[in-house]
Amino acid sequence: MPSRSAAGVRTGVRVVVSGDRGTGKSSLISAAASDAFPEYVPAVLPPTRLPSDFYPDGVPVTIVDTSSSMESRVKLIDELKRADAVVLTYACDQPMTLSRLSSFWLPELRKLEIKAPVIVVGCKLDLRDERQPMNLEQVMAPIMQQFREIETCIECSSATLIQVPDVFYYAQKAVLHPTAPLFDQEKQTLKPRCIRALKRIFMLCDHDMDGALSDAELNEFQVKCFNAPLQPAEIVGVKRVVQERIRGGVSDLGLTLEGFLFLHALFIEKGRLETTWAVLRKFGYNDELKLRDDILPVPTKHAPDQTVELTNEAIDFLRGIFRLYDSDNDGSLQPSEFDDIFVTAPESKTLEALTIYFYCFNLLIFVFFPWTVDPYVDAAERTPQGNLTINGFLSEWALMTTLDPSYCLANLICIGYGGDPTSALRVTRRRSVDRKKKQTEKNVFHCFVFGPKKSGKSALLNSFIGRPFSSNYTPTNDVRHVANAVEQIGGSQKTLILQEIPGDGVKKLLSNRECLAACDVAVFLYDSSDEYSWKRSRELLLDVARRGEESGYGVPCLLIAAKDDLDPFPMSLQNSARVTQQLGMEAPIPVGVKLRDSKSVFSRIVCAAEHPHLSIPETEKGKKRKRYRRLVNSSLMFVSVGAAVAVVGLAAYRAYAARKNT
Repeated sequence: MPSRSAAGVRTGVRVVVSGDRGTGKSSLISAAASDAFPEYVPAVLPPTRLPSDFYPDGVPVTIVDTSSSMESRVKLIDELKRADAVVLTYACDQPMTLSRLSSFWLPELRKLEIKAPVIVVGCKLDLRDERQPMNLEQVMAPIMQQFREIETCIECSSATLIQVPDVFYYAQKAVLHPTAPLFDQEKQTLKPRCIRALKRIFMLCDHDMDGALSDAELNEFQVKCFNAPLQPAEIVGVKRVVQERIRGGVSDLGLTLEGFLFLHALFIEKGRLETTWAVLRKFGYNDELKLRDDILPVPTKHAPDQTVELTNEAIDFLRGIFRLYDSDNDGSLQPSEFDDIFVTAPESKTLEALTIYFYCFNLLIFVFFPWTVDPYVDAAERTPQGNLTINGFLSEWALMTTLDPSYCLANLICIGYGGDPTSALRVTRRRSVDRKKKQTEKNVFHCFVFGPKKSGKSALLNSFIGRPFSSNYTPTNDVRHVANAVEQIGGSQKTLILQEIPGDGVKKLLSNRECLAACDVAVFLYDSSDEYSWKRSRELLLDVARRGEESGYGVPCLLIAAKDDLDPFPMSLQNSARVTQQLGMEAPIPVGVKLRDSKSVFSRIVCAAEHPHLSIPETEKGKKRKRYRRLVNSSLMFVSVGAAVAVVGLAAYRAYAARKNT
């Protein structure tokens, strides 16, 4: 039975009880279920269910008993791997069983890569020798220090029913309200991801954006999360606790962000994790402190040649965000202003790995934001001072939407997008439909940039985002993206994404049948002064044309003759003219070495993408295939017309014969 509903809500908790033989596992389970000490229990109990009303959280608990015998090891391992929580038992009257926890059981759980929280339980408390008192906290502290997966420790007696229900309450609580995602026990601080989530919640509740939660805002927050208002005396009490413990936690305007974070750290330290989790879940977070899937309704693409774009509503919101955080009104975002926008944003998978690395090795924790790693780093227009312009800001968002719509939507929501999430993104029409209609409704175009080494691909991309030309050659080994806005005739503006395909990566790309589905236009660069460069570019063009014909995802293609101010190789113009004429393409676009006047190139790329039915190269094989299809269609039409004439003639003859007989 699944332990979660479709919305990610827990519908049950599975607790596996394990430990040495004779430590009281079965008696503990039986006593918890029946509220009585069993006179006789079998060696291993069948799964026992505590109903949903057994504990306040209203979630049923299934308790699985296990055997520690070698014959049952396979079953034990299987049960442990399916556990939501593990209860490890030792007998209070057998000190050796306690030692076995750190010498065998806990290392074994790590060896099996069991990620479930662990509750250490001392059974048979009534049988402990009173002449040998034991301080549980003192004994368990070094073990808990070594094994951080231990959530809590407790001792109980099935015979006297002392703390028996508490055992499985703590196990359930460890699953429903886990400590690990929120709090670092060693450092006694909130974890970075928890801080980001709580900061976002604070900002959403700070309606007047004055940096503090007023009494009215606090009350609204309380009602939203717990369906009950705070009494005036309670608000005063909360503020007093914060003021006494942290400087700056309360201002004249109300509870500050520092105070808000302190309150939640205090809840966790006092064992009231359910309070913080109730707040986080109310604002859409799952157990990993990521926004739940039901909060991120990313529109579904029904075909590979569809893409996802930001809607006008989302773009207007982002323009407003840019103006809001451009505090000096200079038309660009400085690093500090940019950081303020994404202080509550989720990390990408790459950033998550880096954060975990820094965190685990106690290194300095840097604050990572969405566009500080590939493919977003250095992918948009900036000022000479390195600040992000409005075009660069919106282009980065367009790139993120194209490459990772779910991550884009999560960032939109985390920085305060208050509209309906379904209104933020839209799926474009299929490119095959655009080709038939001879027009497109897209606002963002994706262009693949092919070419041999030293043909000028990187220079073209750098020119597109305003980077100065460099004569130093640095080969590109990985796929690189840049994006910018392109002004068209008539004042319209489109966003163009250039994706540089390294020479060594072409074969791998074309091995995927659907590789060209997301491509709106492809350009092929060659060094017009180098005959080998031209031949290699022509080969790439033919390879792409063939893949387009085979897959049905043919794309408009353009040839760019780079380094046009150098002397061309002999027969350069004649060769390029012959090839473009054979393939049904435009003549190559000449561009100088330093790409000083490259704006027209990008306009022509966008223009080609806006006319998806033109400039699609046709190979000889493709032309033959097309002629064959036309011939088959003509034959079918002729047969259909002939059949129709025969049917009409037969009907007329029968009518004539009937009339004659009459």
